Amino acid sequence: METKDDNISAMCKPAIGEAGKTGDWRDATPVIDLAKCIASVKNRPACYLCWLYCPEGIVAAGIPPRIDLDYCKGCGICAEECPAKAITMVINEEVKK
Repeated sequence: METKDDNISAMCKPAIGEAGKTGDWRDATPVIDLAKCIASVKNRPACYLCWLYCPEGIVAAGIPPRIDLDYCKGCGICAEECPAKAITMVINEEVKK
């Protein structure tokens, strides 16, 4: 019998804990270029390495993938793991412009 491991972060949904919403901690924000994103370009479930490697489990593996910026701490792992280089980390002052 196969069991589900609830400790896998990519399978967990973010929840408000003692730290609350942690999105305001980040210095850089991940921005997805949908023209480069493999799942968006192929318009079907594909790749999702951003979802798989996100340590916070805040990337929604849909078409297109979405990042919950309320909880994203800006670690940049999603950008590093993206084989299409569709995710770039943008310094927060640049995002606000």
